[in-house]
Amino acid sequence: MKKFSRKTFFKGLALGTISLPVVLRSCMSQNNAQNGNAPNIINRKTYKWKLVTTWPPNFPVLDEGCKLFAKWIKEMSEGQMDIAVYAGGELVPPLEAFNTVRSGAAEAGSGAAYYWAGMVPAAQFFASVPFGMNAQQLNAWILCGGGLELWEECYAEYGLVPILGGNTGVQMGGWFNREINSLEDFQGLKMRMPGLGGKVLKKAGGAPVLLAGSELYTGLERGIIDATEWIGPYHDYKMGFHQIAKYYYSPGWHEAGTTLEFFFNKKKFDTLPNHLKVIMQCAAQRLNIWMLSEFEAQNGLYLEKILAESEVEIRKFPDEVLAQLRIYTDEVIQELINKDPFAKKVYESYNSFRKKAVAWSELTEKSFYNSIQI
Repeated sequence: MKKFSRKTFFKGLALGTISLPVVLRSCMSQNNAQNGNAPNIINRKTYKWKLVTTWPPNFPVLDEGCKLFAKWIKEMSEGQMDIAVYAGGELVPPLEAFNTVRSGAAEAGSGAAYYWAGMVPAAQFFASVPFGMNAQQLNAWILCGGGLELWEECYAEYGLVPILGGNTGVQMGGWFNREINSLEDFQGLKMRMPGLGGKVLKKAGGAPVLLAGSELYTGLERGIIDATEWIGPYHDYKMGFHQIAKYYYSPGWHEAGTTLEFFFNKKKFDTLPNHLKVIMQCAAQRLNIWMLSEFEAQNGLYLEKILAESEVEIRKFPDEVLAQLRIYTDEVIQELINKDPFAKKVYESYNSFRKKAVAWSELTEKSFYNSIQI
């Protein structure tokens, strides 16, 4: 097989004269040769996997992203890896994805780590923490600050391998049919809110409910829940919340940037040849950037549509409400890490990184945003 220097690799990729599959094959061949492994042949066995998700069928960005992930892997592997994507409810119920992959009934899954909080309390830190890090800070912690290694250690106990699978960016605070003027307005409020945010809501007197995305509109319309959060204007418009709710609150104190995930059955993942593992990781990284960019591109557009097509009032949570929710957040986290040694280990890493990231953002992004006018 033809060998390329590093300079030739990057030049060929930039000019389009070398395809990624060719580069990957050549890299593997050269690595094998350098390591004394023979023969220098990449396994061409084909793999057909199932990926089960928590997302509604044909849902923009989320289900769409899983299909792009599968498409890119098939293209980069030249058909060697073929992943069939099943949206929530198509093969298994949305919130059964974790256990389905764990059991080996499907090889891969997609969701958000806080969905599994009942089984894996520490997992919540890999998704979102109220008043915590935003998307770029989470990406930095996971990819470059030790977060991924802790995530892998956490999921190894369940026979799974996690990979970063997207981020929603900062979210909105939710849809309500009652005004939130004080903390008392949360009393008895049934609201869809997963993860640590749900525990904070409970301390504030509310009743957190965990529902899959496909059940939210019906739940809010029929009064099963009084309020719901989802993501932001793009998805929320598609869900139709502006047709059945009066108030749209900001900010998304509970999710400043929510990491999504792919997780793989470890036994199945370990059987893959190395180049397919690399391809899957590359596709996941590509999706991570695409998803955050797509939400950023669409949310401003759909915020305008919500305002133009409905009588929804956009409100900001009062400062005193946010201040008390922050106090409750600290209490919830302390209770969790007191009970779970591994959660404490993860949070110590998370919080140490967060403090440095916040100090940096105070001098840069926060100062910049406070200085600009529209």
